[in-house]
Amino acid sequence: MTDQTATRRSVLAIGGSDRLDFLQGLVSNDVNRLVQGSVYAALLSPQGKYLADFFLVADGDRVLLDVDTAFAGGLLRRLSMYRLRADVSIGATDLLVTRGLGARPDGAFEDPRHPSLGWRYIARQAAPAGPADWAALRVAACIPESGIELIPDDSYILECGFERLNGVDFRKGCYVGQEVTARMKHKTELRKGLVTVDLQGAAPVGTAIMAGDRQAGTLFTQSGDRAIAFLRFDRATGPMQAGTAHIRWNP
Repeated sequence: MTDQTATRRSVLAIGGSDRLDFLQGLVSNDVNRLVQGSVYAALLSPQGKYLADFFLVADGDRVLLDVDTAFAGGLLRRLSMYRLRADVSIGATDLLVTRGLGARPDGAFEDPRHPSLGWRYIARQAAPAGPADWAALRVAACIPESGIELIPDDSYILECGFERLNGVDFRKGCYVGQEVTARMKHKTELRKGLVTVDLQGAAPVGTAIMAGDRQAGTLFTQSGDRAIAFLRFDRATGPMQAGTAHIRWNP
């Protein structure tokens, strides 16, 4: 429960005179918003599927990218592949990421996804931060986590709530995977996605959720009597079960 420093985070630094144009053509959000504060965004495949999510923060003549450590190496390689002849440098740093609730330390930034998630701080040393039940906060606000609810080459960001989490911009112009994302936004009604459900019992992350003899979704992060689940909305209209756990969704 006590998690001071987001130790599973790595920080990349993106420099060069073309850094903003470079990022603008790749990520799901508008990097021009960096003048107002941090930006939450994702990198998608050309097919519109999630590859990695991260926070972008302006830092002088570079942009810092705060990403789950498990995704950092692959993201660095993919960004480098897109660099081509642009005046852009991309590299790892030894900076640490701290997250916390309450009063923000000098230099910290608000988590742009949801007010309940407090602040984040990037520096060479961790900032003081008290205990927090991050799983409970994520479940309450239905915040997906890299590698848990957000699955590379499988998840679609709109089904994972990126519009609600300030992680996508529909007016910024083209980026990798933009056409698929825009089509999901404007031409279809979402029929499945991440939601918070009521839970009795427990089951491993990834357990299938059954509605009778049909699969209605997948169970993910759990906290107390609530959990994050990926549901097919048309099948999630009554009592459901994941292993021995009982589930109900109240839209």
